[in-house]
Amino acid sequence: MGEAMGQGAIARSIFKAYDVRGVVDEALTESAVHRIGHALGTEARERGLDALVVGRDGRVSGERLLNALAQGIIRAGVDVIDVGMVPTPVVYFATRHLGTGSGIAVTGSHNPPQHNGLKMMLAGETLYGERIVGLYDRIVAETLYTAAQKGRITQTNVLPTYVNAIQNDIQLARPMKIAIDCGNGVGGVVAMELFTRLGCEVTLLFCEVDGTFPNHHPDPADPHNLIDLQRILHDGDAEVGLAFDGDADRLGVVTKDGQIIYADRLIMLFAQDILNNHHGAQVVFDAKCSAHLPPWVAASGGRPVMWKTGHSLMKAKLRELGHDAMFAGEMSGHFYFNDRWAGFDDGLYAGARLLEILSRCASINHDNALNDDLSALLNGLPQGVSTPEINLHTLIKVRIAIFVD
Repeated sequence: MGEAMGQGAIARSIFKAYDVRGVVDEALTESAVHRIGHALGTEARERGLDALVVGRDGRVSGERLLNALAQGIIRAGVDVIDVGMVPTPVVYFATRHLGTGSGIAVTGSHNPPQHNGLKMMLAGETLYGERIVGLYDRIVAETLYTAAQKGRITQTNVLPTYVNAIQNDIQLARPMKIAIDCGNGVGGVVAMELFTRLGCEVTLLFCEVDGTFPNHHPDPADPHNLIDLQRILHDGDAEVGLAFDGDADRLGVVTKDGQIIYADRLIMLFAQDILNNHHGAQVVFDAKCSAHLPPWVAASGGRPVMWKTGHSLMKAKLRELGHDAMFAGEMSGHFYFNDRWAGFDDGLYAGARLLEILSRCASINHDNALNDDLSALLNGLPQGVSTPEINLHTLIKVRIAIFVD
């Protein structure tokens, strides 16, 4: 039975280490999201922030939860800029492009369809740990500010600007043939346009946004979810396959010969490329990566920094290190480019950066050799023992004994 909450209560369990997350209409109700929005608006006002960006992924519950969130925020007298149904990294991009430094993505990421949640950033800082628990404490203590005049809600489309920004940053050495699997996640709203404009011939797989995820779960960290992409690569002429999770902040990669290139090996490739121009920079990675990674970074002229797992924690570490750290990555497929991009996790941009590297690695004149060369390059990256994501499903049984005198 779910943790259903009435109007007068809010579930402590939805306030996680890196985000707010729960089953919609059980613990994660519209009322709860409204009050979280009110708490975020209150904190924003205390920090002197005038506006928050909000956006959502493609889940069925996304629109109504975003509306509840926005109504909560404006109660505190803070304006809301609604960027609509977009990948989570587009929300991060919008906070910089629109100058708010603050935003909330309504997203369940790669979790099951009945789940949803919030990823939150205030004044350039992604909330985690005590800052997230502090929202719960504020709501329970009812220390929420209600303005005499509500804030305003406006809508804006930042997707064209986002695509332009990546196109201006990424230069492919030659046209490429690629396959993309969006897993029916929100990456599908932009993937075709983005990669076509970069100069790619694109084969699309499950790029129609459908929050029920009818084909497979939108989680490229699970090899079972890459079977369809492997088949497309085997049967077609695409050189490499890219897969994105439900909100497109994570990237998975499959070679022409069907091999999965896990994130710690991609970190090696990205780090080596970045260190060519930033010798001596720090490269941050999480504890789940293989033992091959630190010596690879050092041999490439960088300084390896192991850190805690979690997108909020990684961004906080990058913020702490500043421009001494040019790049960070996690085994889950989050990549943070801090050299030419803005240091937030962006699966779409990571995919574009990968193609930029690969496009330089083989001649366009020999297609058959080309595919072999790219696969050989990726498969040749050191591979060792690393820790995949482990999901434990538990069933708690409670026995209640009643004693009657």
